[in-house]
Amino acid sequence: MHNGNWNDTMGNGTWWWIPMTIMMIAFWGGLIWIGVTLLKRNHTPQLHTGATPPVAPTRPTAEDVLAERLARGEIEPDDYRQRLDALRTTPRT
Repeated sequence: MHNGNWNDTMGNGTWWWIPMTIMMIAFWGGLIWIGVTLLKRNHTPQLHTGATPPVAPTRPTAEDVLAERLARGEIEPDDYRQRLDALRTTPRT
């Protein structure tokens, strides 16, 4: 049979609520922090995924097209040089 105060193992019974309050605040604060972190991670776009973002293809210049035609053998090197000189001396609008 139990005699005396029911919380005899807690000492005087006047200080035990302080660490219990701190533990309860830490528990609920940690739980809320985890929830907010998971929600943010799922709803924000990932900016740093490690992959490079797709780049819009640029339109090839006239010199690029001319160099491709030379590489494919459609024009001769002398013709390439003449056309390249013509491109570079013609004023652009």
